Amino acid sequence: MWDMFTNSVTLFFQGSLFADPPKVYRQIAIGAAAIVILLFLLASIGLPVWLAAIVAGLCGGVLQPYLFKDLKYR
Repeated sequence: MWDMFTNSVTLFFQGSLFADPPKVYRQIAIGAAAIVILLFLLASIGLPVWLAAIVAGLCGGVLQPYLFKDLKYR
């Protein structure tokens, strides 16, 4: 299991894990931006920062499968 993890991480950082690395980076950036925007919106309407972070993180976790559904591996 550990070997599979280290191999996947190595391939990811070498840019060999996915067939289209720029698309992967774009999808990661979209997800991160959505989480940050949601965090600031929730904090600005008066939620405590800790609660806003939990809600934004959960929403980001729900968003990731949708963003990554069309990615192809090598």
